[in-house]
Amino acid sequence: MSSTALQWFKSSYSSQEGQACLEVAVTPHTIHIRDSKNNPEDGPTLHITPAAWAAFTAAR
Repeated sequence: MSSTALQWFKSSYSSQEGQACLEVAVTPHTIHIRDSKNNPEDGPTLHITPAAWAAFTAAR
């Protein structure tokens, strides 16, 4: 799935100034994560399992 076809949303922990934004897109088998400062068309993304995402968010 291309990065632009995903439904991205900004993390609630992101800065309101827009300089430190983490964006997330959820699909049934993969959580996609990117830095909003990068080009959304071809910038790098991190892909993790829903279980890994749950463990990450629980550890905050």
